[in-house]
Amino acid sequence: MPSLQSTLDDGGVAAELAEGQRAISIAEFFEKNKHMLGFDSGARGLVTAVKEAVDNALDAAEEAGHLPDIYVEIEEVGDYYRLVVEDNGPGITAEQLPKVFGKLLYGSRFHKREQARGQQGIGISAAVLYSQLTSGKPAKITSRTGGGEAKYFELIIDTDTNEPEVSVEETTTWDRPHGTRIELEMDANMRARGQLRDYIKHTAVVNPHARIELREPGGEFKAERATDDLPAETEEIRPHPHGVELGTLLKMLDDTDSYSLSGFLQEEFTRVGKKTAANVIAAFNDRHYGREMAWRTPHDGAAVEAAVTDVVANKSAEDVDAFATHIAEAVGERDRLAHHELDALVRTAAGETNAETGTTFGETVCEKAVAATWDVIRENRESDLYELADDATSTRKDGSTIEPFADRLAAKFEGGRDRLRRDELAEYVDRAAAMTEERDDVSFGETARENVVEAVWEVCRAVPDDPPTVTEVAGDRDTASALLDAMSATDIIAPPTDCLSPITAELVRSGLEKEFDADFYASATRDAGVHGGDPFIVEAGIAYGGELGAEGNVQLMRFANRVPLVYQRGACATTDVIKSIGWRNYGLDQPGGSGMPNGPCVIMVHVASTNVPFTSESKDAIANVPGIEDEIELAVREAARELKSYLKKRQSMQQRRQKQDVLGAILPEMATKLADVTEREELDIDDSLARIMNNVLVERRVEDDHVELVVENHSSTGESPELTEIVSAEPTAVSDGARVVEMDGEWFIKWSPEVSGNDEATLEYDLADADAAFDLDVTGIEAEKLTVNA
Repeated sequence: MPSLQSTLDDGGVAAELAEGQRAISIAEFFEKNKHMLGFDSGARGLVTAVKEAVDNALDAAEEAGHLPDIYVEIEEVGDYYRLVVEDNGPGITAEQLPKVFGKLLYGSRFHKREQARGQQGIGISAAVLYSQLTSGKPAKITSRTGGGEAKYFELIIDTDTNEPEVSVEETTTWDRPHGTRIELEMDANMRARGQLRDYIKHTAVVNPHARIELREPGGEFKAERATDDLPAETEEIRPHPHGVELGTLLKMLDDTDSYSLSGFLQEEFTRVGKKTAANVIAAFNDRHYGREMAWRTPHDGAAVEAAVTDVVANKSAEDVDAFATHIAEAVGERDRLAHHELDALVRTAAGETNAETGTTFGETVCEKAVAATWDVIRENRESDLYELADDATSTRKDGSTIEPFADRLAAKFEGGRDRLRRDELAEYVDRAAAMTEERDDVSFGETARENVVEAVWEVCRAVPDDPPTVTEVAGDRDTASALLDAMSATDIIAPPTDCLSPITAELVRSGLEKEFDADFYASATRDAGVHGGDPFIVEAGIAYGGELGAEGNVQLMRFANRVPLVYQRGACATTDVIKSIGWRNYGLDQPGGSGMPNGPCVIMVHVASTNVPFTSESKDAIANVPGIEDEIELAVREAARELKSYLKKRQSMQQRRQKQDVLGAILPEMATKLADVTEREELDIDDSLARIMNNVLVERRVEDDHVELVVENHSSTGESPELTEIVSAEPTAVSDGARVVEMDGEWFIKWSPEVSGNDEATLEYDLADADAAFDLDVTGIEAEKLTVNA
């Protein structure tokens, strides 16, 4: 049976195929690929919907300057689950609300280079799409802007057009003065209750300024604020020259209003001023035009004079001699000359001769003089290159190797202005070296070749040509590529970080303290780095001990732009970095020496960026970008070093405590036996124990109405204890440096002595009441290093 292709001519086949082709909207695409957005199951779909709604709520409240107050409610309604999320943000206008919730890829942040939780304009509208696909019910949205009436909408997304269809729009009443409420019904389940609660709890950790309440069928969770300070406001920045891709650069060149490259660089990029733009253009000219070889000038000026005299005609002999002398003297004053430098030098000589003789040496004469002088200068290029190569290569290469190489390299410069790019120079050197190896049976390795290229390139001169215009660069891909390379090769200050809003090390610690009952906390915030032209900051925190439990792996919390990453932990760069660290060095158990460590520990990592490189549209995992991975490792190690110090100190204190317990049991027996043998009064072992253990000993000595508190430091390092003596009678004649506070019939003597190693300090005071009661509190010193005899 004949095939379709055999029964139709080529045009017929194309027409047949064309009838089946049509454009699809982004909504229709995600309707069939909702798993790409994190809605691949009922359990995960519910968590993702909560995540997208809460992220939007946090962003909205912060942008309006409100401390976020967010309420999340999940309840089972028949065959579906109803999700309600309310916030106290600024609300959304009636004109914008349908598009915000009912149009994918609609938002205000995609083109802005500043940190934000959402950027693509997909998240919340994707949740609306998932809701209508699984339940067939519209999204119900209430919003109120400050001072206005609350508006109520019911809408779905038309997947054919990616446009909202509003079925209800009316004014309603709502008790919030401003904010937004969204209600979705969807086919879901609570199998991911753990991930849901983790998301809310972890959100509270990295957003300590937010109040978040969750009510779901299994219970309630409420996170109060740990601070009333909003995150620092961010400002949009221009792209940074480092990391911009060629296609992006071409588009920027097409769109700019600048005519010159200098203006383009300064107007379109951050951290590029006049000086930096000049450096980029210099590097670009090297790649676009190349450089001109500057040959060593001849020692004998007579050759130059003779060459100029031979080519200049129709002038008096005296004038020609004067012209030639000026050129020869100027050449002799220079160690090396490139062609354009010689050209300028000859024209200067022509002007000087004209001033002396009144004779004009025009364009043609100058060009002939330049050509004749250039030939003289280039005559010794073999010896010039020999000297450069000899200095650049190892001492093991003798003249019999360098000389033929230099001769062959010199032959590559076939007259003209000797202008070349660095890659062309490298090609010249490679050919000359390969020929030398082949014909002279010697070695001329890669290192030697690179050294020669560097030595010759260093004596070359940058060309004086003006760079091409923006239009010319935009019209040629190779030229634009040369500009991109120049931008990447130029040292440019890292982008400003006011486009970012890191949590800060202090608040990272506060967030951990608020949500985890631990014995130890540490945090670190790194300086900004750059990836793909976008700045980023990495922060890390560690909580250890307490109520965290000792079984199993540590708990890893991953965040991007203050958003918890709940799923795809194994595909995330953060996880890979944590596994690669040798945690045994920091006091945690790590079976096999690699992988996730074990112990009662929480590790959190936060990446803040204007453009976080996620692995997929669902934004569940950070891609393996080397620069970001390096900063994650450095931040985690910085916090882990504090953990190591804590665990080492804790172990030392434990050993000290054990030793002290043993001595505490032995010394009384020794003191008793010694008293029996010597028939003397039994020794005070508290003092002895303090000296043996190198402790700080605090004693109270009372004689009549005079009281002394003595602090003896038996260690070799200084100590700063905080002493509070509480007495039932008013003290007098208190030593300088102490202060007295009366409260409810008791007197508090507060004293903070600085006691050097092997030294002591004394507090003295008098009491009129001999029956007064004492109570002493000492802080600022570990219990294992303190002995109190009072």
